[in-house]
Amino acid sequence: MTSSHTILFDGDCPLCTFQCRVIEWLDWLRAVNVMPLADPRAAAIAPGLTKEELNEAIHCIAANGRIYRGARAIRFVSMRLPLTIPVAILLWLPGVIYIAEIIYKWISRNRLLLSRVFGCKGACAVLPPRK
Repeated sequence: MTSSHTILFDGDCPLCTFQCRVIEWLDWLRAVNVMPLADPRAAAIAPGLTKEELNEAIHCIAANGRIYRGARAIRFVSMRLPLTIPVAILLWLPGVIYIAEIIYKWISRNRLLLSRVFGCKGACAVLPPRK
């Protein structure tokens, strides 16, 4: 792994897979590594998190070991991808992260249903994993 930060995501969720593929393609500086929860290394990277916690939200384990979850993980990662820095700045505005967390939790709870409508199925063929 050449990246200093690792994103753990539900590889069985088409919406999560698509989101991580977009992150991979926007990561010009190779700042993050994406890893599905099914990867055997995932448990070793985040030993303090239960399987249920990991399945509830995307997590980013920073190089210093700090764990960011959900909307805060998106904010953390967005600061490291040049095209998404405006998203991160928006999420740093006072109060915005709390609203983003509410929206993120709703999307997370309904992600399999939303995947049927907006999921990776067709889009992932257009956006293959980055090598």
